[in-house]
Amino acid sequence: MDSSNDEVLFVGTADAEHVEMYLKAIWHIKERNEPVKISTIAKMLNVRQPSVVQMLKKLNGQQLVEYNKAGVSLTEGGERVGSSMMRNSRLLEVLMDSALKVAIDEEMVCGIEHHMNKQFTDALCTMLNHPRKCPHDHKIPEGECCQKN
Repeated sequence: MDSSNDEVLFVGTADAEHVEMYLKAIWHIKERNEPVKISTIAKMLNVRQPSVVQMLKKLNGQQLVEYNKAGVSLTEGGERVGSSMMRNSRLLEVLMDSALKVAIDEEMVCGIEHHMNKQFTDALCTMLNHPRKCPHDHKIPEGECCQKN
């Protein structure tokens, strides 16, 4: 059997996606001008509070968040990842709603957003004519491609 024609399936690391979801959630809570509380993160991600604390300690160690008695805030690196994830998901929502005219499927958005690289995201943004708002009327973080216009 010739294995050169076999299809290769990509399996991403669930751990990396998990980190991205937390950073996206924190970014979103901050965007709503709410205090970033463990209970709010837990509710948004549908996880238990001890799991949130565990992840915040991990993210703190990776210098993606500053987590201490004063609360939770994103570092520059965490801000970049959170903003990027939100940009990806909101552009995908615009794609589904405006371009493809299909119902927005949040589960599908969540599955795809982690696998979009900058080149793909910028190409999608350009194709959609650099939308500033998603269908839910939330601001879409701008990319470098938006500044060229």
